[in-house]
Amino acid sequence: MFELDITREFSGAHSLRGYNGDCKCLHGHNWIIQVFVQSEELDEVGIAVDFKVLKKELNSILEELDHKYLNDLEIFKDCNPTSENLARYIYKRLSAAVNDGKAKVSKVRVCESLTSGASYYE
Repeated sequence: MFELDITREFSGAHSLRGYNGDCKCLHGHNWIIQVFVQSEELDEVGIAVDFKVLKKELNSILEELDHKYLNDLEIFKDCNPTSENLARYIYKRLSAAVNDGKAKVSKVRVCESLTSGASYYE
């Protein structure tokens, strides 16, 4: 089994509705996104998934989130834009674009700091 990973960042703000603490107030993060992809096979060149393709697809998703107040986005109207929910959203969107029967997004990790993050996988 081969596992690839890429890391990207975006900046965004959020507030946590219903949270009893400082994070209920508007604040921002430089979010760090790490994506893991697994494949049992390599192509004729020896590549499981082209990093260029992974980066392009992830960048496309992150452009929708970058420098936004995440609470205002339709995807977070009914749930808080927590690291957990961001990880699930990115996982599902990226899986739809990348999974091809040979390669599969295996996990997405979203960190709101260098020491705190959440992962989503199925």
